Amino acid sequence: MRRAALLLLAAAPAIAQTPQRPPTFEVGIEVINLNLSVTDARNRYVTDLTAKDFAVFEDGIRQELSLFTHENLPISMAVLIDGSASMDEKLPTAQAAATRFVKTLRPEDAAEVIQFNDRATVLHEFTSDHAELEAAIRRTQASGPTALHNALYIALKELGKQKKAGQLRRLAIILLTDGEDTASLVTDEQVLELARKTEINIYSIRLAGDRAADRLRPAFSQASYVLTALSKETGGQVFFPASLNELESVYDRIAEELRTQYSVGYVSSNRRQDGKWRRIVVRVPDRESITVRHKLGYYGPANRPAG
Repeated sequence: MRRAALLLLAAAPAIAQTPQRPPTFEVGIEVINLNLSVTDARNRYVTDLTAKDFAVFEDGIRQELSLFTHENLPISMAVLIDGSASMDEKLPTAQAAATRFVKTLRPEDAAEVIQFNDRATVLHEFTSDHAELEAAIRRTQASGPTALHNALYIALKELGKQKKAGQLRRLAIILLTDGEDTASLVTDEQVLELARKTEINIYSIRLAGDRAADRLRPAFSQASYVLTALSKETGGQVFFPASLNELESVYDRIAEELRTQYSVGYVSSNRRQDGKWRRIVVRVPDRESITVRHKLGYYGPANRPAG
């Protein structure tokens, strides 16, 4: 997992809650960074919490926050669009919804557009230019099989390069597909493992036809499982819209979430360099109706052999 470096514990007497600009950090102590999506019982985003409201646990042990912000941080995202043959009739509606979505980008944000069928093709590298992103989305075409896992693996690698040392930046993959992988060389387990090592939220939108027919097709069941697992592991969400007409509202929901997240960080009290998985749980103890969504954990540092 990529972890931002931070040197603020000694210098900062208190956790900043409303900084005037995105904080930057010097190289120093490693901090575990989390993006928190917080909703109430009616699935509305909760935006009035402070650092003292959150309790963060690693392997059951409460951790002390060294970073907290509810600021609208810069976002880098990869917009993945399924361009396989099965998307032929769905693609015009998908293009319209995706172009509407990228118009929510601010000058400090950046997105890349990736189409995938039998291969993943970057139609436009990272930019905040709405017109260029829209033109790239409109160039998507439907043909061939679906290499979904390959596309996700490439996007995770490319988006990880947007993480600059010492800078807080939210990273997200927004994936639109009709679900069935038919051509990847990369396995679903390899994608899941790479996703666990990143600070990237994955939002998956899976278009499907008759839900009963889907359940009879093992490949579709596996695809749904993988997309659900990826979103859960990384703190994102998975959506199964009942019709194409719901696409715009789904993209709107993702855009709203990315703008309302809390960013927190802590220095782990576990000093062991064993490379083992560490599970994270975040709660808001005084408000039981609140749900906090975040990545489920990370791999601890591994002790590197000398020489």
